[in-house]
Amino acid sequence: MAPAITLAAEAPKLSAANTGFMLICSALVMLMTPGLAFFYGGMVRVKSTLNMLMMSFISLGIVTILWVLYGFSMAFGTDSGSLIGWNSDWVGLGNIGLTELWPGYTIPVFVFLVFQLMFAIITPALISGALADRVKFSAWALFITLWATIVYFPVAHWVWGAGGWAFELGVIDFAGGTAVHINAGAAALGVILVIGKRVGFKKDPMRPHSLPLVMLGAGLLWFGWFGFNAGSWLGNDDGVGALMFVNTQVATAAAMLAWLIYEKIRHGAFTTLGAASGAVAGLVAITPAGGAVTPMGAIAVGAIAGVLCAMAVGLKYKFGYDDSLDVVGVHLVGGVVGSLLIGFFASGKGQSEVEGLFYGGGLTQFWKQCAGVFAVLAYSLIVSAILAFILDKTMGMRVPEDDEVAGIDQAEHAETAYDFSGAGGGAAKTAATAPVAAAASKKVDA
Repeated sequence: MAPAITLAAEAPKLSAANTGFMLICSALVMLMTPGLAFFYGGMVRVKSTLNMLMMSFISLGIVTILWVLYGFSMAFGTDSGSLIGWNSDWVGLGNIGLTELWPGYTIPVFVFLVFQLMFAIITPALISGALADRVKFSAWALFITLWATIVYFPVAHWVWGAGGWAFELGVIDFAGGTAVHINAGAAALGVILVIGKRVGFKKDPMRPHSLPLVMLGAGLLWFGWFGFNAGSWLGNDDGVGALMFVNTQVATAAAMLAWLIYEKIRHGAFTTLGAASGAVAGLVAITPAGGAVTPMGAIAVGAIAGVLCAMAVGLKYKFGYDDSLDVVGVHLVGGVVGSLLIGFFASGKGQSEVEGLFYGGGLTQFWKQCAGVFAVLAYSLIVSAILAFILDKTMGMRVPEDDEVAGIDQAEHAETAYDFSGAGGGAAKTAATAPVAAAASKKVDA
């Protein structure tokens, strides 16, 4: 019998279906940044609404340009020392062919790079929620520029770039538990430890001014997150992306319910803010884990994250750090929880054959997850604090106290979110009718 002839595997060919799918996913991830702006914008007081929106929107501009100039090359170029990438042909994106495929996949390089760009945009925007009410807009813009260059681009290479140390170690991060959420949450903690608390922290009421806006933002985030998560498999050929899509919905639902139950037991009410925050906590936690766990595992990941994040948001009052909109409590804690739980709930039937402790795989993967989690956390926290310290000592990070009290929107943007002067009511109407009311009062007295 003649020996069998072994044929070389066919080279991947451009898939119009996967390309279209990934372009849609990229658009969904882009929508998450405006959604985040609404989510954060509704959570602050009226006088800070526009500043909060702008702190997210400016990332769309700055990070996009950095990504074209050198960011994509740093994150996904040829590895150097397992710490950083570089490819001079990608600088300015002028030497990439229209149909040149991302290695090993059926989508063009341009599609991969624009999908990853949207991740790079939203990550520094996440940090802004911790700094509400008190940061100069110019200082924030410069911080984004430096932070993306020194922190995000290298960390993205560690986690997702070929040759990156976490990638080679086998740390599982399907869509950004370490590179996005722990990275942003740790950065937020580092910055607020440097710049300090808002005026009136723990004394003045700092309630959300528009819970409908918060819910709108949370809804947009939930919607966009399907692109964020399912798209991270870079195709739709083997069902893993579909599993991630299902797990995204399941974990988010579980986390929202768990947060509300905890809130009812602890504080006596089911709040809309709790529902929105719980949903985001679930989205964060399933981001690294969703390709490795079953839907039942996703319920467990979401429920655990919902309770632990709800507990964590109160730590700022206990320890005295002013995390304005709970970036540390939701994104840092949620990212850590979701990443570490892979070591327990990985089923071996999703993105890889890796099994966690509950599926007979022991603690091997858990220790790998710990390495990735705590390395990113420490690097981002320390470097972010150093950047904030340098900026604070040179140009100043905070607005003057009088501007903070009066309202950062007017001081930094010369605008206000709401103009009631033409509404025919409120102060304007009262002022206009005051003389008439006074005359009528005199006539009655007479």
